[in-house]
Amino acid sequence: MLSLTVNGKNYQIDAPVDAPLLWVIREKIGLTGTKYGCGKALCGACTVHVDGKAVRSCVTPVSTVLGKEIVTIEGLSPDRRHPVQQAWIAEDVPQCGYCQSGQIMSATALLAANPMPTDEDIDEAMSANICRCGTYQRIRKGIHRAAAAMATGGEK
Repeated sequence: MLSLTVNGKNYQIDAPVDAPLLWVIREKIGLTGTKYGCGKALCGACTVHVDGKAVRSCVTPVSTVLGKEIVTIEGLSPDRRHPVQQAWIAEDVPQCGYCQSGQIMSATALLAANPMPTDEDIDEAMSANICRCGTYQRIRKGIHRAAAAMATGGEK
């Protein structure tokens, strides 16, 4: 049995140590907000936070995250009131929505590291997240909106 902390809750999981974190989150824990995209860490749909850092869960063996704090899109905010989530709604960022949990998780990690990113900072940090619908301009606007909200006390 493996012991994992996901979204502040402890889980005892029966899984191989080399199982990808993505499948443990989705199949063993039942949190399906984290998406499978490419399986090769190229698209970002599977992004979660591990100890506050954005990580591609599709290529992360579960053994490497034991004893660490894992946060999925479901754990970002219990009521969807995180400034990034609110900015995504205000800027109408999602189109199909499939990549958006990974986009949001990458954006929140960016803002934790750089609270007032420039367009160039955003483009660099988000370049590994693919949006097949091409909502990149709205994603950038959403990140700027969230940064402004967080700077004025809008952070949860």
